[in-house]
Amino acid sequence: MTQLITTQLVTLDQNLGDSPADVIRVLAGKVADTGRASEVEGLFTDAFAREQKTATGVPGGIAIPHCRSAAVTEPALAMARLSHKVDFGAKDGPADLIFFIAAPDGADQEHLKLLSKLARSLIKKDFTAALRAAATEQDIVDLVDGALADKPAAAAAAPVENTTAAAAPKRIVAVTACPTGIAHTYMAADSLVAAAKEMGVDLQVETQGSSGAKPLDPAVIAAADAVIFAVDVDVRGKERFAGKPVINAPVKRGIDEPTKMVQEALAAAEDPHARRVPHSGAEEQAERAEDEKGEHIGQKLKRALLTGVSYMIPFVAGGGLLIALGFLLGGYDITAVADKVVLENNFGNLPEGGLTIYLGAVLFKIGALSMGFLVPALAGYIAYAIADRPGIAPGFVAGAVSGFMGAGFLGGIVGGLLAGYIAHLIGTWQVPRWLRGLMPVVIIPLLASIVASGLMFLVLGGPIAGLTVALNTWLTGMSGASAVVLGIILGLMMCFDLGGPVNKVAYAFAVAGLSAGSADNQAPWMIMGTVMAAGMVPPLAMALATALDKKVFTLNERENGKAAWLLGASFISEGAIPFAAADPLRVIPASMLGGALTGALCMATGVTSQAPHGGLFVFFAIGNLVMFVVAIVAGMVVSALAVIALKRWAVKKPVEAEPVPATASV
Repeated sequence: MTQLITTQLVTLDQNLGDSPADVIRVLAGKVADTGRASEVEGLFTDAFAREQKTATGVPGGIAIPHCRSAAVTEPALAMARLSHKVDFGAKDGPADLIFFIAAPDGADQEHLKLLSKLARSLIKKDFTAALRAAATEQDIVDLVDGALADKPAAAAAAPVENTTAAAAPKRIVAVTACPTGIAHTYMAADSLVAAAKEMGVDLQVETQGSSGAKPLDPAVIAAADAVIFAVDVDVRGKERFAGKPVINAPVKRGIDEPTKMVQEALAAAEDPHARRVPHSGAEEQAERAEDEKGEHIGQKLKRALLTGVSYMIPFVAGGGLLIALGFLLGGYDITAVADKVVLENNFGNLPEGGLTIYLGAVLFKIGALSMGFLVPALAGYIAYAIADRPGIAPGFVAGAVSGFMGAGFLGGIVGGLLAGYIAHLIGTWQVPRWLRGLMPVVIIPLLASIVASGLMFLVLGGPIAGLTVALNTWLTGMSGASAVVLGIILGLMMCFDLGGPVNKVAYAFAVAGLSAGSADNQAPWMIMGTVMAAGMVPPLAMALATALDKKVFTLNERENGKAAWLLGASFISEGAIPFAAADPLRVIPASMLGGALTGALCMATGVTSQAPHGGLFVFFAIGNLVMFVVAIVAGMVVSALAVIALKRWAVKKPVEAEPVPATASV
């Protein structure tokens, strides 16, 4: 197996910069220089994105930035001993020992076990002292190889012997897990075990990391007095711990404050009112309510709506593209004959028009059936976001009722909210213990479906259906100035926050109405085409701007600009975020200017899209493709020139006074 660390990957007593980004970039370069990564920028981007999720500094002046990356071709370990300490977010101050772990996306288990073993060694004071005293790069390599060759620190799942003559010790179980599952997962496990051993507590840990997980023995869990979840991700098999007093915290706290966490778990074990791992059903609902107590009503609604839209989009994406392919093969008239063709014909009995008509009918029908789930899926997962699993069935039923009554996506939203809140309310009922098992699978879905769908049938469905008809009539009748104004508004929204809430509102509006489009009513398709085109402008504009005037952009921005070509062409507005984050007061207004122009041109010229995503790669689903491209190019050019102009002249000092005006402060 390839050696993880070599002398070429070790840097001793050098100043690598003032920030974690500076240090990570240098170490990523070291990995690439040894041929273990295909590119520096991709590795740096993945590692720094991981760093921004959770700081990797740990007590003792140590930091362990790490990631999995497609840019890594061989697992690598780069180490730096800094002459100028850098703050990686540890509570006890900046770090001087940096270990950068770079793992491929598909790293094998043996390499991952070695990397996790190293992370566990770093909590040993004698090991870190030896690293600080090492005189040469080879000394560092020998120390690390020695740590990897030794047996790992006390097995997390092995029982701890009682070191006192007192009564039987308290028993605690724990689960540790971090998003990457390479370093923090195992360091937290060993820190907790060590702290518990000093206190005479029997603590056993299940590490849910990348190198595999060995589940705790059910008997050990049953005998435990309390449980600690030191995790940044969901606990797998959480129901195994149901009813146990629980301490929840980020995985990093297990490294920083293991003694305090063990003390809190011991206190919870003695407290009859301590928070406990919920059973499914009513107790789970109560826990959700506690977690969301501080959440504003507007935030709750936004979270629920965006959850519904995110789960709905796959139905729309697949269905929309299939319908577009059906039209491509069978023409718009396929809608009138598709049902008959798919039921009465096959490859041995082709309809009039031959194979293309048959395939067109099949593709159209599959797409139409997929699109039929749009409103139920929207409503079902809105309800899921509010009431968890017990809300899914009532939400789907309310969405189906909305579709049946012609209330469309507006009815789906209302039905989903109703079903979710009713299911949530029922879930808070105090019921006898024997009835709790039936609550999430029978009682809640039954009652919530009756109430939410009953309200849709008896009270709300009719008025919402009328509103939907009026909205569709208004959209269908749009032309001239009114259509252009709508295009401008949608373009501004798509470029305002580049994938943020405002952008998502415009996108959700377009996607939710997509199923109402038809050959006779193309307004919803026009809205989708406008939203897609405008959302492509910001990354393409930044890519063009970095090519036209490199001097006003940093090296990093120029590198990001190269990637932004593909991101923009794929309708990934987030490709412009690195530029907007660095210079929002110039990039965002310039993007909005181009987006508004693109939106206006698309609506004015009748550009349509039957696909909710894909950009130029779903060209076959775009109506009036030439104007689609012209509108994007026009917006891209305007935004690129605007951002260059703002960077050159909208500064406090003359541009001649600053060789790199992109770094000037606003």
